[in-house]
Amino acid sequence: MTRWFRTFVILIALVSTASAQQKKRVAVFDFDYVTVRDAVSSVFGTNVDVGKGVADLIVQDLVKAGVYSVVERNALEKVLAEQNLSNSDRADATTAAKVGKILGVDAIIIGNITQFGADDKTTNVAGGALGNRLGKLGIGGVARKESKAVVGLSARLVNTDNAEIVTAASGKGESKRTGTSMLGTGGSSAGIAGTGVNMTSSNFAQTIIGEAVTAAVSTLSKELNGNAGKVTTRTVAVDGLVADVTGNTVVLNVGTKAGVKVGDKLQIKRTSRDIKDPATGKVIRRIEDTVGEVLITDADETSAVGTFTGSNAPTVGDRAVSAQ
Repeated sequence: MTRWFRTFVILIALVSTASAQQKKRVAVFDFDYVTVRDAVSSVFGTNVDVGKGVADLIVQDLVKAGVYSVVERNALEKVLAEQNLSNSDRADATTAAKVGKILGVDAIIIGNITQFGADDKTTNVAGGALGNRLGKLGIGGVARKESKAVVGLSARLVNTDNAEIVTAASGKGESKRTGTSMLGTGGSSAGIAGTGVNMTSSNFAQTIIGEAVTAAVSTLSKELNGNAGKVTTRTVAVDGLVADVTGNTVVLNVGTKAGVKVGDKLQIKRTSRDIKDPATGKVIRRIEDTVGEVLITDADETSAVGTFTGSNAPTVGDRAVSAQ
């Protein structure tokens, strides 16, 4: 391998790493669907959490595009459960910001399903004079039902530092076919309706309502991706203490509430001497030595666990701070 080629490979690696680090971290709340609840029950025959289904589809689209770093759903659901938040909090910006800080994300995506259901029309195929004549004869025209599904979505990107709405996005999707229902696919729709419906499945995607949902989500996701530059990366200065050391595993007394997140690298520092004001005796400066570095592998609201690397072993009471 030539010298210039090695340099080229290293530069590519550095660019790739920098690009990955510049991705804004987001999480997606389940969409609120209270305004279309009756329409949802009409389509499926029962109440289905279409807000969760839409959120799952948006997550899939965002991950596929690779513009954002998207927090896994189970991590979000864990925080929501710990905070005892209900579905009524889905579209609340203040709640979103609070959860976002705990997760350590730059923004939370919240939204509403504004339209969900059918816009069907029945037409007489015979039509005109022939239709009227057939009607008078008691035969009647041939009725043809055209099923049309319409889905509307609106979303907001919420800054987790101040709960301000960074940008808004919307999406609308339509699909129509003749001679079938909202859950029809041209074949049987058995098993699609009901509480067990999976909106991320290919079976659902092939239905009329599924096609409308997919189109609305696709439009919305493209808008969100296009507005990624408006999201500000949170700069959180972590400052905690080592609470426990077992081998190279370190436990810190700060967690997600203080801005720590999995994947962070924190410096472990130890005070070598204090400099005091000769007049007051107060410490005016601490001289610290860097002991090593800890890579965070797990974090909850009040603590974090990481793997330590360094020349000197860490001890309880050492400071864990953000790398400068």
